[in-house]
Amino acid sequence: MKILVIGSGGREHALVWKLASSPRVSELYCAPGNAGISQLATCVPIPSTDLPGLKAFAEENSIALTVVGPEAPLALGIADLFRESKLKVFGPTKNAAKIESSKSFAKNLMLRQRIPTAEASTFESVRPALDYLDRCALPIVVKADGLAQGKGVVVAGNLQDAKDAVVNMLEQRAFGDAGNRVVIEECLEGEELTLMAFADGKTVVPMLAAQDHKRVGEGDTGPNTGGMGAYAPAPLATPALRYAIMRDVLHPAIEGLSRVGSPFFGVLYAGLMVRDGTPYVLEFNARFGDPETQVVLPLLETDLADVLEAVVEHRLDQIHLDWSEESSVCVVMASGGYPGKYASGLPIDGLPEASSQDQVAVFHAGTAWKDQNVVTAGGRVLGVTARGPSLKAAHDRAYEAGRRISFEGQYFRTDIAARVLT
Repeated sequence: MKILVIGSGGREHALVWKLASSPRVSELYCAPGNAGISQLATCVPIPSTDLPGLKAFAEENSIALTVVGPEAPLALGIADLFRESKLKVFGPTKNAAKIESSKSFAKNLMLRQRIPTAEASTFESVRPALDYLDRCALPIVVKADGLAQGKGVVVAGNLQDAKDAVVNMLEQRAFGDAGNRVVIEECLEGEELTLMAFADGKTVVPMLAAQDHKRVGEGDTGPNTGGMGAYAPAPLATPALRYAIMRDVLHPAIEGLSRVGSPFFGVLYAGLMVRDGTPYVLEFNARFGDPETQVVLPLLETDLADVLEAVVEHRLDQIHLDWSEESSVCVVMASGGYPGKYASGLPIDGLPEASSQDQVAVFHAGTAWKDQNVVTAGGRVLGVTARGPSLKAAHDRAYEAGRRISFEGQYFRTDIAARVLT
């Protein structure tokens, strides 16, 4: 079968890498892809938000299945467009994807379905939001309502920072239309956890739980990013906790979307805060997480093409997922200055040496070709991922491989998975 993967990041590289191992996949395409993806699939220069262009390519090339990686094309309605044209596509409709593209929509859904989450209020203008903050306990969380690539969240420890965040989003439009509304919610304390699940509108099949490291700085300090590293499986996710997440979070969310006429087909991502054994939802995403995908897929032993096709054909209940008993760790290598301003076009050295290490895969996130050399082309550049018989073995392999890579100004956290290892 011919498969088209949409996107250009580390998540998409991991998807292409996994699908390339399937005996059922005859040809792989990726739009637009990156330097690493181009070594496994044919990269097509169509932006992920060019929905008519992507549809035309799928039709002209007899694509059997299109897999949507990033959130933007889902929010624009790519799944609706493809399904209207009788094209098989893995990803939720525009309305179902609002569980990610609108935090206020997600909050209302959670309230209706009695899904545990933080108390919150939504505002469209500055003055009422600032007045509300005067009555809030600190710390407090201010979120842009729309899509902001994981960066539209401010955890404010003092009132002035919280008010600055509101003004920055609503008045100064730091996140454009994504900040037309802000959600102000209580700050939950505990330990973060990610559980992604395949869903075909009715059946929900969870993956391994992972733990992401959102903050840019060591010890979970500094601003939020798209993710600086991850590991799986997370020991925090005991069988009892996984059962509670399925019962209290994932199943109610899928049921709630169906009730409003938006059945969910794809991957539902639950970003959770676990406090006193209870999972509270911080956010929902309507697609594979990044960098969680880079640590979960290497441990999946079932053919991914079979799983994706079962979701699209509404027969997920016929699929059983088999998982390796090993562990996986991903360390993100970022451009200096990320998540702020950073330079691009810098040569990357050591990629062949790192990739040749045992049980190591270097997933490209922000790379491109320049004069037959791989160069930086984004804030998050690479995700160095390693498997091992234990979490420590995977951790050590990932960092050993990462030390073989170098580019000007590179930055990575040295404490990925350190909390659980200590």
